[in-house]
Amino acid sequence: MIVLNLSCDQGHHFEGWFASRDAFGEQVTRGMVNCTHCQSVAVTALPSGPYVHGVRRARHSGRHESAHLNDDYGDSSGVQMPTPDVAKQLFASLAMMARTAENVGINFPEEARRIHYNEAPARTIRGIASSDETRELMEEGIMVLPALVPPENETH
Repeated sequence: MIVLNLSCDQGHHFEGWFASRDAFGEQVTRGMVNCTHCQSVAVTALPSGPYVHGVRRARHSGRHESAHLNDDYGDSSGVQMPTPDVAKQLFASLAMMARTAENVGINFPEEARRIHYNEAPARTIRGIASSDETRELMEEGIMVLPALVPPENETH
């Protein structure tokens, strides 16, 4: 995994996590990366030395909720913790994405692949995937964000 500092044509700055720089380029070309502030798809990578993040192997094979997002965030290991305002904004953005994502349930791995391979319309989805399924998707260059997403009746 690499973390890239990104900017949109409106001057907003944000970061995105990608399997590789090639995966970033492919997703930008397909219009799958959008600004977290204004949703613009005119996104470019800013010059920087990318932070490389290895995939952690889960010790259990339980199922958890995952989300396929147009831009992803990971944990902050080795990165300075965000200020309370930035953390609040990030949480609000993630909550908004969770509320607006299409819930595909247990069909998540298959639907994420269909979107990635242009067999289905590009969109943000969420659903259920095992740790192994999530790892396989990421190894294919399909960006997913394992996340705890509350049930629909618990989101505001």
